[in-house]
Amino acid sequence: MIAYIRGKLVFIREETIVVDVQGVGYEILCPNPFVFQKLLNEELFVHTYHHVREDVQQLYGFKDEDEKYLFTKLISVSGIGPKSGIGILSSVHVPDFIAAVETEDEKYLTQFPGVGKKTARQIILDLKGKLTNMVTVENQSEKEPISSTHASQFLEAKEALLALGYTEKEVQLVMPTLQKEEITQTDEAVRRALALLVKN
Repeated sequence: MIAYIRGKLVFIREETIVVDVQGVGYEILCPNPFVFQKLLNEELFVHTYHHVREDVQQLYGFKDEDEKYLFTKLISVSGIGPKSGIGILSSVHVPDFIAAVETEDEKYLTQFPGVGKKTARQIILDLKGKLTNMVTVENQSEKEPISSTHASQFLEAKEALLALGYTEKEVQLVMPTLQKEEITQTDEAVRRALALLVKN
């Protein structure tokens, strides 16, 4: 199993990054490849999960151990494969997701692509109580988790920006910044994102 890769980041694409390790290019599928933008053409350390099936081998990459750990737990849930797991992680803040599982917030979980009520229920049944040992949750303990309503603002803002003609790549570049700010309304998130996109 390939646990991590260290090498030069040579390409960033909409879903993947390519890391050169002594002349061999490893293509790694990531939830948000553009979080590594500042390291383009520099040495990169990325946590990886090596998924092997009869018909395919794929490396999945993560910015930290918490994200990787959550991914491994997600794909252990019936009905969630690696593609769905990456889709969930691409638009989630790990502590908020764990808080939703622990409080059985099905509304929050069903916001993600491919997650209906049945799958949301299965996530809660399979993962409740199994994620609270993650470091990030301890750091989050004194903070109020983002509510499902708050989290939905970012998803709606992302859809609005795509509808305005911005590419997935452009939107993904500004989403991490948006999620760090105290934004509670969709239109506010869109305005802020547009300001960031103009700067870029």
